[in-house]
Parts: sequence; structure tokens; C-alpha cells
Amino acid sequence: MAITLTERAASQVRQQLDKRGGVALRLGVKKSGCSGFAYSFDYADKIQADDQLFESNDARVVVQRDQLVFIDGSEVDFVQEGLNSSFKFRNPNIDNTCGCGESFSLKTE
Repeated sequence: MAITLTERAASQVRQQLDKRGGVALRLGVKKSGCSGFAYSFDYADKIQADDQLFESNDARVVVQRDQLVFIDGSEVDFVQEGLNSSFKFRNPNIDNTCGCGESFSLKTE
């Protein structure tokens, strides 16, 4: 199982943690939107017993182990489009996304 960060995403994670504090960026999913799921982002002030830690390009992210099935194998990038900037997932587990791009559905076996 793996989650990787591009250099741009890792740099953004390091900058945000330097400003705010914390040990890692917490990634996850939540039920949301018209397609079913959306990504969630938060700061991790400590690593919990049920967390999986990933280190990529000198940045740390944590994911609750029960949520890894949704985002395993993903690469996270940080992109700037006009005045907007955000983290973007390249997630091999996605089947479909909604029109606005905010939510997604997962492949079924």
C-alpha cells in the first residue's frame, strides 16, 4: 500500500506544517456529493494507533487504515489554476467523478 506526493505537494505540506504545526497531513475520504465520496484533508497532531504513515519527498501524510482501500496507490499533486490552488489526487480506485469534480465513485469488483 502506498500514497505518494509530488514534489509540489510535498513542498506545500511542509510549508503548511511549518506554519501551523503538526506531524503530518491527514488524508481521507468522506461520504459527500452526487457521486458518493470526497477527499478530506486535516492536520495530524499525532499519529494514532489505527493510522498508516507515508513519507514522500520529505513530507509526511497519514491515513486511517480502514480508509486506505479508497485511496491506496494514489499520487497527490498540488496545482494552481488561475487564482485557485488545491491538492489533486490521481487515484487508480476511481470509477467516475461528478461534473464539478468534487466527488467520486469507486470501482466495484
